[in-house]
Amino acid sequence: MPIYEYKCDSCGEDFEKLVFGSQEVICPKCSSQKVKKKFSVFCSTGTEKPLAGTSGCTSCSKTTCSTCK
Repeated sequence: MPIYEYKCDSCGEDFEKLVFGSQEVICPKCSSQKVKKKFSVFCSTGTEKPLAGTSGCTSCSKTTCSTCK
């Protein structure tokens, strides 16, 4: 089951919630049902090599270049 990030429209609280199916999401701070799902991006830390399908260079599209370290 995915963990989603939410922001409460009532109190401004940012929080994460493990959601099962069509479960209703309620703010843990103020108990409001006025919450919006935030856009989340996947992040991987601690890898020494680039992830499959990604470039090893952040400044160009090559896998290695003189600016890559």
